[in-house]
Amino acid sequence: MEQQMNISTEESIPLDDPGNFINSELSWLKFNRRVLEEAMDERQPLLERVKFLAICGSNIDEFFMVRVSSLRRQLATGRVKAHPDRMSPSEQLEAIHKELIPLIADHERYWYELLPKLRSEGLHINRYSDLEEKQKVALRRLFEYEIFPTLTPLAFDAAHPFPFISNLTINIAVVVRVTQGNFEKQMLARIKVPAGLFSRFIATPEVETSEHPENSTASKKTIHFVLLEDLIGANLDMLFPGMEVVASYPFRITRDAEIKAHLNGADDLATQVKESLEFRRTGPPVRLEVDASMPDHIRHMLANKLGLPSYLVSEIEGIMGTADLWELIRLDRPDLKDSRFLPSNPSLFDNEKKIFPALRNRDVLFYYPYDSFLPYIKFLHQAAQDPDVLAIKITLYRIDANSPVIDALIEARRNGKQVAAVVELTARFDEENNIGWGHELERAGVHVAYGSPGLKVHAKLCLVVRREGKEIIRYAYLSSGNFNAVTTRIYGDLGYFTCNPQICADMSHLFNALTGYYGKQKYHKLLVAPYDLRREFLGRIEREIERHREHGDGYMAFKNNGLTDMEIILALYRASQAGVKIDLNVRALCALRPGIPGISENITVTSIVGRFLEHARIYYFRNGGDEEVLLGSADLRTRNCDERVEILFPVENPHIKSAIIKDILNAHLKDNVKARRLLSDGTYERVVLFPGEKELNSQEWLIENRGLWHGYF
Repeated sequence: MEQQMNISTEESIPLDDPGNFINSELSWLKFNRRVLEEAMDERQPLLERVKFLAICGSNIDEFFMVRVSSLRRQLATGRVKAHPDRMSPSEQLEAIHKELIPLIADHERYWYELLPKLRSEGLHINRYSDLEEKQKVALRRLFEYEIFPTLTPLAFDAAHPFPFISNLTINIAVVVRVTQGNFEKQMLARIKVPAGLFSRFIATPEVETSEHPENSTASKKTIHFVLLEDLIGANLDMLFPGMEVVASYPFRITRDAEIKAHLNGADDLATQVKESLEFRRTGPPVRLEVDASMPDHIRHMLANKLGLPSYLVSEIEGIMGTADLWELIRLDRPDLKDSRFLPSNPSLFDNEKKIFPALRNRDVLFYYPYDSFLPYIKFLHQAAQDPDVLAIKITLYRIDANSPVIDALIEARRNGKQVAAVVELTARFDEENNIGWGHELERAGVHVAYGSPGLKVHAKLCLVVRREGKEIIRYAYLSSGNFNAVTTRIYGDLGYFTCNPQICADMSHLFNALTGYYGKQKYHKLLVAPYDLRREFLGRIEREIERHREHGDGYMAFKNNGLTDMEIILALYRASQAGVKIDLNVRALCALRPGIPGISENITVTSIVGRFLEHARIYYFRNGGDEEVLLGSADLRTRNCDERVEILFPVENPHIKSAIIKDILNAHLKDNVKARRLLSDGTYERVVLFPGEKELNSQEWLIENRGLWHGYF
């Protein structure tokens, strides 16, 4: 009878109704709201709170450069991207505007609330006008000899065209008055603040002041800062001699950052991407930020010159360009930051040990940043030096500036190894960096492939081929994160070593497709997008549904960064209707709406925002006790399934599988400190502790228990 009722309910409710989905752009803004909330969490060290303000500001910039600009292009061209919620571009822009107004206001307010706390710790962010006279004199001297020579005031009037304004740069609109006899005339000029040449936060030269010692913390050096644009604005008389500087107003614009590379004739992809980067610098404006003191007539003039409607003009009460707050975060004040810890390094990778014999008959899991990235670097360097290693193949998506991975690949090539690197040129905002690394590898003799336009290579793979006696053995390393020594210290990512013959064979076939031609290929262990990942994943959901209908024990738990693919969401809705319990831990975008009666009441969605960026992908299926765990690079978004080369792979080692379920996935699902729960109306609330329940901050727990997953060695 119960089964009949379930079937009847399934048939009566249209799962693809637009109301059953959350708009992905609004979901992204909700994620950024959670980031901003971390800035006001008083349990955080002070400079960590400033860090979250910087991240929030940077995220808002990217939101305009990528998402708002995409919607405006859709409006202009009529080529509309389909969304499960079926909101039109104009409806989305209107909803975004309503969501952004309070977000930006709170972002400004939180900055002002943190200022006195910074002062109490000896870090003073001053207005130039509030400084003592001795400090002003010292700063004016610094301005005159260092900053003044780099500035170029540009007039704009009937005789001077409106100047080009670069993306994300701070500018100053200056009103000057010229008097000639009885004739007075006001004119407008623009000055670009040269933030790339100087710090945004200028430390005041040390001079004796009237500040009393009791106003500063003992044993902590007091530093006074002024913003670079404030220092320039206070000394404009040097730039406009013989004129009266009436007023000055900071402003900033954001431009469309989309890059489209298309192969034309014999041109190569690297050349096309490099040429397309110019568009990012000169792309259409998508946002104007103006100081709240700017008069309406100047604001309207700027908006008109830039072709921006009023809803894309933001009035800023506080500081513009808060990504520059990273300058404060880099200060040497460990007392105001998260306490450091030494990442785990399993004894298997002790310095004196040879890695290949140790890896030959066992799989090894790494969870960054709780584990050290050095064992992987050691693995690559040993591969580069080992005379029995024949070849190394790797995918590179985001690469650090001083990359030990690149060093190892070049060393391997110099030692006569065959080295192939698939470098993704269209990794957003890393295009120029990746072009440079691609050329560097080519000069070293590495076989470099740049993928195919329209199909981003996002899979994180490394394969080492080694001769061992009469056998050829392949060593595979698969990861959810980039081969980047910097991000492994701040991103929560999983890396996996295995010599599983079928996984290694699949990787060989995939590398051949990436460096040769894309074609249909049967993979035995890997789920590969855009070939079969969605189909294989949907098959596993259906398997869980059937299992539950027969035995009533269906359960799935996923951890990833985004869930927006309509086919997968509909399959999860069907599973929920069938009674399958589903726990989802989705860091950012989630279009699935949990808790809808008759559709998704068996689905819970949480999101963790904390010290580290949650970036791992874990997919767990109970499968009637024959548990399956998939790891890899793929989120459950349409772009990951259709527009990227992605992989998921099964964890078949029973000890590691158990550790992932019990020690990693379970810890994140039970987080009740940094986790927020998604409600059916699209809002998030902090997880509330039950009476007697202990607090569990999953990231802190993993720091304290780091290396627990290595315990079976």
